[in-house]
Amino acid sequence: MNKPDLTIPELAAEPNGRRTFLGKVTAAGLSVGLLGVSVSAGAAGMMKTGLTEKDFRMGVIGPATLSRIVSQLAVLRATQANTREFARFELREAIAVTTVLRELKTPTPPMDAKAKETLAKIQGTAPGHDFDVAYISAQHENHVFLRDLATAYLKNTTPSEPTFAEQQGRHLATLALNQFTEHVELTARILRELQG
Repeated sequence: MNKPDLTIPELAAEPNGRRTFLGKVTAAGLSVGLLGVSVSAGAAGMMKTGLTEKDFRMGVIGPATLSRIVSQLAVLRATQANTREFARFELREAIAVTTVLRELKTPTPPMDAKAKETLAKIQGTAPGHDFDVAYISAQHENHVFLRDLATAYLKNTTPSEPTFAEQQGRHLATLALNQFTEHVELTARILRELQG
């Protein structure tokens, strides 16, 4: 079996636009967190300023990149059946999302301290129950953020004459919102199984 490539040179490159994105996100009540960025509860309803399609893409690519890395590990280390199944689904999703975002010229911001901490925790946890809980907990928080970001972006951006890029961003967010919402529910169910 080939070992998956866990190196990600793109995480160290191209921080362009991150300050702008983080400024808008912070002004909207969001905070940097678990998988690159995370959202406080109810942040979708708190969004006061509209995010651009680039802001949305920048908000997704970091968490999706880290999700790809930890899901590669989980495919190999998860022991609970539903955790293993979710890891396979999530790995395919993260590969697809990061591929599309890179094709749209979205730079991957460097990992923040919390993302590095999450990665180190998951990498340092041996296969078994503790690994499954750490992985699924991180995925749950990640997907809550992504769901709330997509919801806020779609709810608060309605340009009268959208550009082609903005239309692409809205289409991407519309499609991704279903997947993000589904994964919030799946990870919550798997966490209950693991804690039961």
